[in-house]
Amino acid sequence: MTSLDLARWQFGITTVYHFLFVPLTIGMAWIVAGFQTAWVRTGDPSYRRLTLYFGRMFLIIFALGVVTGIVQEFQFGMNWSEYSRFVGDIFGAPLAFEGLLAFFLESTFLGLWIFGWDRLGPRLHLATIWLVAVGSLISSFFILAANAWMQHPVGFVVDPAGGRARLTDIGAVLFQSTTLVAVLHTVSAAFLAAGAFVVGISAWQLWRRGHTEDAAVFRRATRAGMWVTVVAGIAVAVSGHTQGVIMTQQQPMKMAAAEALYRTEQPAPFSVITIGTLDGSREIWSIKVPGLLSFLATGSFDGRVEGIYDLEQRYDAQFGPGDYRPVIPVTYWSYRLMIGLGAFAALVAAIGLWALRGGRFPGGPGFHRWAVAGIVASLLGSSFGWIFTEMGRQPWIVWGQMRTAVGVSPSVGPGTVLTSLIAFTLLYGALGVLGVLLLRRSAAAGLPPQQQRTDQRERPTTLAY
Repeated sequence: MTSLDLARWQFGITTVYHFLFVPLTIGMAWIVAGFQTAWVRTGDPSYRRLTLYFGRMFLIIFALGVVTGIVQEFQFGMNWSEYSRFVGDIFGAPLAFEGLLAFFLESTFLGLWIFGWDRLGPRLHLATIWLVAVGSLISSFFILAANAWMQHPVGFVVDPAGGRARLTDIGAVLFQSTTLVAVLHTVSAAFLAAGAFVVGISAWQLWRRGHTEDAAVFRRATRAGMWVTVVAGIAVAVSGHTQGVIMTQQQPMKMAAAEALYRTEQPAPFSVITIGTLDGSREIWSIKVPGLLSFLATGSFDGRVEGIYDLEQRYDAQFGPGDYRPVIPVTYWSYRLMIGLGAFAALVAAIGLWALRGGRFPGGPGFHRWAVAGIVASLLGSSFGWIFTEMGRQPWIVWGQMRTAVGVSPSVGPGTVLTSLIAFTLLYGALGVLGVLLLRRSAAAGLPPQQQRTDQRERPTTLAY
């Protein structure tokens, strides 16, 4: 394998691994803040117990996300120096904002939240976790703005002397439509994943605890997580449709590859399943829903959607001879897995709300197994969404401006990249095992001891109960 192949594998592995923690970090911060708000407002000790219980797991997820995220930034300079040189003036701006503003906000106030239980007043302490939650959204905004620029570069000119992209309009980079819809879709998916996580853990505890007092508390958490998951699932569907329309306008090849649509059609059918050649060059057999792709891509059931072959001819004329197709089987199936797995997690939550109606108490093993499967489905759905987003852009690292093959470091050989790939994969594997063990141990520990609160200022002194 070449340095390019190995560098892409390394970045793909570390990115997908890191993104397992990102949606949980974003969504769990808000859910924990919600539980603590309910405690401060009502004085109900069950909300304090839920705050501590899920807060401890949130801290584990946050720590693993920070550790795995740092490695990604090192790769830009190590494996992608030509890319870094070309986009450094633009790509660095939102990342600098994220590091100096958002991450500083998150980490500072998270520390105050951890150590301020017995030192800060109730409302001031509550404000710290809300600032952590807001900081997670700000952080995601700046990171997604940087990625959106790679998908749809705006607000720049290429310096003819140095061949570098030079920033001309930071507002266009931060607030273009690609950024805004990506933020809405990604954050909605984060809430879906976090809600499914709360549902799965709480349903598992319901099954373990039976009809005890603790089970009643977990039933409350289960319902809250289900409502978050269902509402987030609706937001994911709406924002995903909007993103699909924008994507079709800006990157029509990505939509064509997502549907394995080889010829331009109007109206265009949606492929329920397509079997094609292994190289993705042509369709062999498929089942289709007439007109549905036109609606997903254009907002009209009679819309025109360009096909892969026609786009290839256009790009040959625009950018020069070459192969401008992404890997069709990867984009086709990652797109469907993204939608299907996310919909599964939302459906489990919706069915769970129906099962819990009227004070019912489903504590059987079947209920909790489906709920735990919802955790896995939501996280895998988010991961396949990122795989589709990044693989569908290929062969461009910056769409229309720089091909991925050009962005790799010319002085880093395959042996060096392979060594770091093996090292990072083993390290991430060890972190994964450690993370699962810590989360399982934390979840199995159950709720902290009951503590009646007679004074608003009484606080537990530590999360490590």
